Parts: sequence; structure tokens; C-alpha cells
Amino acid sequence: MKKPLQSALALLGLVLSGAATAQYMPRQPPAMITPPAQANPFMQYMPVPAAPMVLPVPTLPALPALPNLSIPGVGFNPLIILGSGQPISATPYTMRQTIPPEAKRQMMQMMMPFMTNVFRMSMPDAMAWMSHKYKAKPGLTFDEVLESMNLRANKLNFKYVGSNLMWKDFQAVLGDMDAPRIEVHSYCDIKVGRDLLKISPEFLVFLPCRIGVMEDANKDIWLMMLDWDLSWVKGYEAAMGVTPQLAEGAIEIRDKMDEIMRAGANGEW
Repeated sequence: MKKPLQSALALLGLVLSGAATAQYMPRQPPAMITPPAQANPFMQYMPVPAAPMVLPVPTLPALPALPNLSIPGVGFNPLIILGSGQPISATPYTMRQTIPPEAKRQMMQMMMPFMTNVFRMSMPDAMAWMSHKYKAKPGLTFDEVLESMNLRANKLNFKYVGSNLMWKDFQAVLGDMDAPRIEVHSYCDIKVGRDLLKISPEFLVFLPCRIGVMEDANKDIWLMMLDWDLSWVKGYEAAMGVTPQLAEGAIEIRDKMDEIMRAGANGEW
């Protein structure tokens, strides 16, 4: 069992080393994340200061197709770690092959040294990067925030589809009477949701769109949602199978969710 796995990892090293030694010429000068004369705004989220980051923008050669390696007892191709390499299916609602837990574990183990040692991220740090949030104006009550959210959602023709009153379960099930008020409210744009599911049925795990509202340790009220800003993948939409119409719809959804949150945070209708 160990020898085949070692052979597979050795082959992976050969593939990656071949790609690393390939010659290429950048199409444009290196992109600077932060000009040298300015402080890097992202460093405020790091526990230690660091120099501005400069990243090259190379044009890498295409990697050769990876062999369909099968190792008894492993159940997956260890050479394909991050993606399947399969094109976007032309048939709507086509489900991808299930990724074995062992493959996910290995991928996360590969990322952990970068997360903890290079980026110095704890789990709360990572969650903060993944969230988009606003603090409600002082003086607004929890119910006033919710009312403003739902009124704005109705104004935007965004369907309200349900709620999870977590704090009541804390009290009823756990007997925790000290936990702050925490609720999750769900909204949906059925057309864009359907179009996303046609491309990736697994996107269902993100639907419907949810906004969490909670009191923090200081009794301040916060509104937050998963941050999925499509501008992060600008220029790669076609490679990801996102049509211009779908990209426009996804951006519209996020903008509406952001507007609902801001209305709730400001007590606006």
C-alpha cells in the first residue's frame, strides 16, 4: 500500500517540477498589490507587520493531462487534488463525482501550513475574511433591524423564505439563557438560483441566501452573510462556465443582499 502511494507522489513531483522549469515570458509587467509608498491595507488584519506584496502575472504553459491513476484502498486519483479537470457539462443539473473524505483531508492538510504559519490565521480570522457584515446603528432594536430588512427585501422583489431562531433553541434545548439573540433569515431569487444550479448542482449548499443577525459580546447588533463577491473571479468567468447573463444575475443578487443588510443596519425602509 505504501509503495504505490509513494510512487504516485513521486510522479506528482515530476509533473510539478516539469511545469516549474518550463520557460515562459510574462505578457505584462508584474502587478503590485500595494504601491511601495503606501501601507498595505490588508496588513491591519494580520498580527505582525509585513512588507508590501509584489506578485508576478505570468502566462504559464498548459500542463499535460494527468493519468488516471488508481491505487487500491485509496479510492481516488492522488494526482488530481484540487479539481477534476472535467469541462463544464452541457447537460443542466449534472452532478460531479463525489470527492472522497481522504482527498479533502489531504488538500486541507496541504493548505494548513500556509494558513497558520504564512498568513497566521486562526479559525476566527478565516471566518472574518469569509463574512460580509455591517454593525447596526446605535439605538436600533433587534426587531427594528429585522423589520427594515424584510421591508427592503419586499421592495426589491426578493422572496423571504424562512428563518432559524437559533437563540430560542439555545434556551429550549440547551437551557442556555445567557446566549445573545442570534437569528438567520433566508431570501431567494428563484431565477438566478435555478441558473446557478444548472451549472453546478452542488451550489445548492449555499442556497437560499442567508443573512445572520446577532448581538455580540457588547450588545451591538450585527448583520452578516457569506461573502461571495463575483468581482474576485473577474476575467475568469468563461473558464468557470459562468455566462455573462449568469454573472450579471449573481452580481445583482449580492447587490440586493447588501442593500437589504444596509437597510437593516440603518433602520431604513
